[in-house]
Amino acid sequence: MKKKLQSTISKLALPAGAVVAALVIWQLVCSAGLVPSFLLPSPIDVGKAFVTDFSLLFSHSCVTLLETFIGLVLGIALGFVLALLMDRFRLLYKMLYPLIVITQTVPTVAIAPLLVLWFGYEMVPKVILIVIIVFFPIAVNLLDGYRSADNDTINLLRSMGASKTQILRYVKLPSALGHFFAGLKIAVSYAVVGAVISEWLGGFKGLGVYMTRVKKAYSFDKMFAVIFLISALSLILMWLVKILEKKFMPWKYRNNQKSI
Repeated sequence: MKKKLQSTISKLALPAGAVVAALVIWQLVCSAGLVPSFLLPSPIDVGKAFVTDFSLLFSHSCVTLLETFIGLVLGIALGFVLALLMDRFRLLYKMLYPLIVITQTVPTVAIAPLLVLWFGYEMVPKVILIVIIVFFPIAVNLLDGYRSADNDTINLLRSMGASKTQILRYVKLPSALGHFFAGLKIAVSYAVVGAVISEWLGGFKGLGVYMTRVKKAYSFDKMFAVIFLISALSLILMWLVKILEKKFMPWKYRNNQKSI
């Protein structure tokens, strides 16, 4: 237990030290007047803005997180179904895969205004944009995971009369878990950003709407506060994904600890 605690502290020490050093340098630059305060507020000013507008930021965050959660659930479900169908049917893979890739070549900033025009300023266009962002890493990583399954094991199960569903359950899904969580980490970080972008271009509430308002008021301290909040929310979601990964793939972390 003591070794585990020491290992955790050593892993966190360097990143935490880098963050503290960056904040100290930032504060010194602002205190010395090298950059005008209206262009670059100091970390202390950003902290004060966060505390002052905490209740407002909290209410906007709840809306953004709700959109993110709904979009994530739908995007994961869509990605899972698409990966399963493309793995099962070769013709469907040849038809759908190029279209899936094309959907990711169009910038989200270009899609968001169209979704707002088509579906209004409520939650629906935000959720659709998040689904578009999320399903790609989930589908592609799951498909790679299914195809990385051991062929000898699959052939052995087939020789024993296993059905396609049983092969999926006992071989392909366990093989795809690592790929799935790798895609999920990417998806959750992009999901929050996608929600903010869609709110930024049209909406009544959410962190993107808040950013638009404080930008028009030239309140850069509040702008930095919401930027840090968005980053923190993304990091928290990625941390929750890691917890789920440890729960569903405990063998991976046991092997890592043994190698250390």
